[in-house]
Amino acid sequence: MGMDAGGKQGELNSQINVTPMADVMLVLLIIVMLIAPLLQKGVNVALPLASNTAEKAENDNQTVLHVDTAGRFYVDAVPTDQNQLLPAINRALELKLEKLVLIKGDAGARYSDIMSVMDELQRAGIEDIGLITERKLGSAGG
Repeated sequence: MGMDAGGKQGELNSQINVTPMADVMLVLLIIVMLIAPLLQKGVNVALPLASNTAEKAENDNQTVLHVDTAGRFYVDAVPTDQNQLLPAINRALELKLEKLVLIKGDAGARYSDIMSVMDELQRAGIEDIGLITERKLGSAGG
């Protein structure tokens, strides 16, 4: 169904029409772009709000420790007992390029749970620790 670009009347056009293929590829690209943010793994926690936050994209090269309101711990979205926390974090850090542990503590989590985890990490020699928060609306963090 290509456009006739001259030649004999009734002759077959041997050129490939790539317009339908480009249309399909663009639709697939849009679908992937819309679905990708929904597929992020993790544990649902209500993060505390802070005005002094810095934007840093979360990726698979980071070790994330989740603490929920019930005092349960998750290392890279895998449920972990508190007594197995350090071995699980060390295993996760061995596989990662960035030797940083990010803590995602629920806003309703007990302060003592988060502090005990930070103490254990520091005793184990892990000093690169970050806390993940949500940015307060209307604040100019940096």
